[in-house]
Amino acid sequence: MSRDPIDRAGLAPRYWERKRLDEMTRAEWEALCDGCGKCCLNKLEDADTGEVVLTRVACRLFDDTTCRCGQYEIRHQFVPECIVLTPETIPDHLYWLPGTCAYRLLYEGRPLYDWHPLISGDPTSVHEAGVSVRDRTVPEFAVDEDDWEDHVIEEPR
Repeated sequence: MSRDPIDRAGLAPRYWERKRLDEMTRAEWEALCDGCGKCCLNKLEDADTGEVVLTRVACRLFDDTTCRCGQYEIRHQFVPECIVLTPETIPDHLYWLPGTCAYRLLYEGRPLYDWHPLISGDPTSVHEAGVSVRDRTVPEFAVDEDDWEDHVIEEPR
């Protein structure tokens, strides 16, 4: 197993099954992230239907190898529009969160997948399950915004 970039040490076993999202500590909240990288992908929204699709065009701060933000703690200095997901803001962002996202799953009362690092104990399980976008993105500065629709990816709901 490789080193987990998210500190999951010392968390109560299966805490997410006993706590509501708004009862979690910051460490518990952060540990819900599975490391798929999909939230860092640029999205396209159909103005008529409201349908949102993911593209493989990643935020300029996204590290395609680790599936992490290269400047997570100070990302708003570089990307002011980056979303801060909290228990209070989930309802506003549910429409674009991937169907595999732990925050979405728990908000909807569904269980985490077996490949989630909190279940598997392995931070690479999300990549091994083929759920992450590791090594499958292009940086936003390399693709003209008018061409993003050429990079839409199919995402299960």
